[in-house]
Amino acid sequence: QVRLAESGGGSVQTGGSLTLSCEFSGVTDGDYGLAWFRQAPGKEREGLARFTPGGGIFIEDSVEGRFTASRDNSKNTLYLEMRSLKPEDTAMYLCAATSHWWATLRPGDYAYWGQGTQVTVSS
Repeated sequence: QVRLAESGGGSVQTGGSLTLSCEFSGVTDGDYGLAWFRQAPGKEREGLARFTPGGGIFIEDSVEGRFTASRDNSKNTLYLEMRSLKPEDTAMYLCAATSHWWATLRPGDYAYWGQGTQVTVSS
């Protein structure tokens, strides 16, 4: 059974930093893709970074340079390091898993989701 659990969210001021974690289980290395998404109130879920079954890490242009995605396989954990945070980064941040090797960053490609961790950036 695939399980995902995010942590590390909180409230910060503009310009601050946070590092989110996503502990995963039930994911067979090499068979599943993983990803970070976020969803702000009233907005569509937005893909931020994806981890391919082959070990690649890709981050969206919209956050590249401020966000860094990484993975520690020894701890079954994904990380999303966020710097220079802005109020528009306020959202629920979620990690997701998919058994589809071709998955991109469309939410519909992912069948498994964590509960999310809230990030609030104040001006």
